Amino acid sequence: MSDTLRHALARARLGTVDVAAALEVDPKTVDRWLKGRIPYPRHRWALADMLQLDEGDLWPDVAQPRRAISREVKAVYPHRWVVPQAIWRRLFQSATREIDILTYSSLFLAEDTGMIRLLAGRADLGVKIRILLGDPDSPEVAARGVEEGIGADVMAARVRNALMLYRPLQEVNGVEIRLHRTTLYNSIYRADADLLVNVHAYGTAAAQAPVLYLTATKDEDSTAVYLTSLERIWANAQALR
Repeated sequence: MSDTLRHALARARLGTVDVAAALEVDPKTVDRWLKGRIPYPRHRWALADMLQLDEGDLWPDVAQPRRAISREVKAVYPHRWVVPQAIWRRLFQSATREIDILTYSSLFLAEDTGMIRLLAGRADLGVKIRILLGDPDSPEVAARGVEEGIGADVMAARVRNALMLYRPLQEVNGVEIRLHRTTLYNSIYRADADLLVNVHAYGTAAAQAPVLYLTATKDEDSTAVYLTSLERIWANAQALR
């Protein structure tokens, strides 16, 4: 029996159903973890993130010794689709000052009605929200579609679909949407000092590419590089009409 995990969940006031819903697994799977079965690595990482603990604190026998690369790096996910939905929600829910979304379409977020409501709710509380999407008529969006193998027209259609789904946020004070014509090397999702950076790779769909979970620190500046990039793109983007 995994007493360490059980006690950690109790301290966080999380039940089996809560964990199952957040990680999108069957509650019986969580029960097996509590009985001592070791989760797959992606589930261990997600649980550790959820409980704000190190993987080694929960499963010391299986966690590999790790040398800190940078205090800015909170997690590295091998693919965007591996990032638990709970992480995306917690990222934006935690924002008290500003939220930025820089991408070509971020359709996976736009299609989540709960996420749209969450963003509107943060804006109502005074959080400044900026959304940067690719101009569907730009050659950069067309090129990305060709590179991903889905075609220029499909990529442009994805952006237009996302624009339609994000449009209700335009009516919310504190939300601004702009269109950019930029070759993106990364998609950036920012909430105050925390960033999820979806690294782009030629010929690879964004959902299949890695994601870095970063948090800004005083003495290291990796996040500053990404934020500087974001600001430059924002300054040259066109307001959505």
